[in-house]
Amino acid sequence: MVPIKPLLSTCRAALIIPLITLALCEIVFRAYHVVHPLPIFYSDSYNRFRPAAFAADYDFRLNSRGFKTPEFSVRKAEGTFRILGLGDSFAFGVVPYADNYLTLLERELKQHGQPVELINMGIPGTGPQDYLALLVREGLELSPDMVIVSFFIGNDFDGRTRSLLSYSYALSFFKYAADRFSKFEDRTAVHKTRSYDDNGPTFTDDAYLQIERIRSSIYIDGSNRLKRGLAAALGHLREMKAICDSRGIRLMVVLIPDELQLGGPLQDKVIADAGLRRDELDFARPSKLLAASLNSENIDHLDLLDAFAAAGMRERLYKPNDSHWNIRGNQLAMRVIYDRLSAQLALPGD
Repeated sequence: MVPIKPLLSTCRAALIIPLITLALCEIVFRAYHVVHPLPIFYSDSYNRFRPAAFAADYDFRLNSRGFKTPEFSVRKAEGTFRILGLGDSFAFGVVPYADNYLTLLERELKQHGQPVELINMGIPGTGPQDYLALLVREGLELSPDMVIVSFFIGNDFDGRTRSLLSYSYALSFFKYAADRFSKFEDRTAVHKTRSYDDNGPTFTDDAYLQIERIRSSIYIDGSNRLKRGLAAALGHLREMKAICDSRGIRLMVVLIPDELQLGGPLQDKVIADAGLRRDELDFARPSKLLAASLNSENIDHLDLLDAFAAAGMRERLYKPNDSHWNIRGNQLAMRVIYDRLSAQLALPGD
């Protein structure tokens, strides 16, 4: 028979040692985060995932504000039509600077005689509430003539949520480390200095399927997640519209489709994994509802779903296992947006 007291003493030691270690890790991570903030720890600031000033991104250096755009003056040059591009990682882009749709759009506008300056203020990990905050805190002082908001259907309805695990810095770090080595095919540093691979997958097959499976709930009829998200997003966009109108600034919201909305094998896999019937989901519904709501608020918008669905039948527009556009997807987005702007700004056609 095993003595009870020594056994209890051993169990206590086995429990206390990990708890002390976890507590020490918690103190260390919190102290480090105060000095060098890390995006893996929760924050409600739109700067959580904002890259550092002058960080490397392939062959480009971010500017002094951490934006993926050349250095700019607060004072707008005489005669220049200044556009601000707001959005999340879609606006920031996973492709090199030269291939980003906002970079391409500025270049195309200039080639057609428009003295334009397009400032890309995209910050990864942000949402509609952050686009509004960024416009007010950093955008208005730049005296823009137009604001283009890139709204990603895949997760811009989600708002900012916080999991219980995020309250612990130590557990957040351990989860991040586990995810990096189990879910990502591309495990390199956040600020990329290597060559860009347009065909390189970002997530593993299983991890990407899980991401899109979670997102798929907004396509189910009567989705409460979509109802809540639509109301919240529309509130932020409505406020942006009021601010822009009061200053004579044009506002256009570009609706960016998730790859899942385009159909194909990914859509089939998600439906099967969710255990749903195809007729239980309407993949165009979130885009249609948002477009209708923007219409009712008299907010100019451009839905890219139809253009991407048609082109997606012929070619790949998203990076493998990544819901962001590849180079060809960025080119298509630029062309559709330019066609709209060319009419609004009275530019000559091709």
